[in-house]
Amino acid sequence: MVMQLLKQGSDSEMPFAPIVSGGPNAANAHVLPSDRKLQVGDMLVVDWGAAYDGYMSDLTRTFAVGEVDEEFKKIHKIVQDSNAAGRAAGKPGVPCANVDKAARDVIEKAGYGVYFTHRTGHGIGMEVHEEPYMRGDNMQILEPGMAFTVEPGIYIPNRNGVRIEDNVVITEAGADTLSDMPREIRIVG
Repeated sequence: MVMQLLKQGSDSEMPFAPIVSGGPNAANAHVLPSDRKLQVGDMLVVDWGAAYDGYMSDLTRTFAVGEVDEEFKKIHKIVQDSNAAGRAAGKPGVPCANVDKAARDVIEKAGYGVYFTHRTGHGIGMEVHEEPYMRGDNMQILEPGMAFTVEPGIYIPNRNGVRIEDNVVITEAGADTLSDMPREIRIVG
């Protein structure tokens, strides 16, 4: 993965080491590597970033290892819809809390709110984690030029997890999503 980022023009100083987790390990948003081997039915969460001219990116996609339980196909779609709602909520003049609420509402209405255990996103720029933070208590107003992530997730302890993360920048007219990698579930392995 890192070699591909470098081949595509990333600075050699990456924002963070890629996070790759599957199955029960994917139920932890920032898991440490283990010796557990991937198994059919695992969700595979891959979180990585690149840097260009000192600016950072941060992206997460979740894949299915072979056929997965119907519940996790459903969860993946819920997280995909949550990500879309959070991205759509970002506009100039809107509080950061609205982005969090839009994404969180989708997951809560689906009955998985207790399993969304972190803020919806964070600012991104010269640092991979910086202001503004997309969380329910942050009334900071979004302004053109602000860049941030939208990264909702559902993490079922000891089973599987799903997160989909994109980079967004506020424009004069709304917001642009800077990442275009497909968000639909894809089977690997």
